[in-house]
Amino acid sequence: MTSLLEAREVSKIYEMGSTKVFALNGVSLDVRKGEFVGIQGTSGSGKSTLLNMLGGLDRPTDGEVLFENNSLAPFTKKQMARYRRHSVGMIFQNFNLISTMSAAENINLALAFGGINLSERNKRAEELLGRVGLSDRATHRPSELSGGEQQRVAIARALANRPRVLLADEPTGNLDSTRSAELLTLLREMVESDHLTILMVTHDGELAARFADRIIFMKDGKVIEQGGLQRDEG
Repeated sequence: MTSLLEAREVSKIYEMGSTKVFALNGVSLDVRKGEFVGIQGTSGSGKSTLLNMLGGLDRPTDGEVLFENNSLAPFTKKQMARYRRHSVGMIFQNFNLISTMSAAENINLALAFGGINLSERNKRAEELLGRVGLSDRATHRPSELSGGEQQRVAIARALANRPRVLLADEPTGNLDSTRSAELLTLLREMVESDHLTILMVTHDGELAARFADRIIFMKDGKVIEQGGLQRDEG
C-alpha cells in the first residue's frame, strides 16, 4: 500500500543569534490510508513541529512533505491554504473554538471557508454534531460545553470539509481519563468506519498503546523508534 502522507528527511532549523537550533533533524516517516499513528516524546522533541509541517502550517528548512506522492514544496500560499482546508484537518489541546459562536456555527464557519452553500452547511453541521454525539448541543456556545464536548465540536469542525487526514496535537491534554478514553474511542471508530487516517501527538503512552496502530517515538528532533504494536482492546 502506498503512503498517504510522508515526510522525507525533514529538518526545521531556527537561528538563535549565531546558533542553529534543530527543531526537527532529518525526520522520515510514512503514514498509510486508514492508519492511526501515535507520536510520543518529551517536550521539545519536535512532535508538534512535525505535525505543523505535515499539516502545511509551516515549511521545512530541508527535506519535503508529500501528500498522495505529491510534494508540498512547490505549493503557492493559495495551494497550501487549499491543502489545509480540504486534505488535512487539525485539532489541538485548547480546542480553539470561537467563543461567540455556537457549536453549529463553529462548524458552519469551516464549511463556509470550504465554499459550501448555506443549506448544505446547515445540513452537514447537523450531521457532524450527530456523528460526535452532540445533536442536542448545536446551539450551545463553548462556555456552555464541557471540555470533552468542546473537543468533540473541534473534531466535527476539523472533519467538516471531509479531509483524508486528521492531525491531533495533544487532543486529550485538557481532559480527564474518562473523557480522554471516550474521545479516542470516537476517533478509533472513525478510522474503522471511514478509513480516516489519524496522526496523534500525545504524552499518554497508555492511551496511545490502546488506540493507535503504531507509535513513533521522538527525541531531540529525531525519530528514534517506530513500529507496529498489538492494540489492547480492553
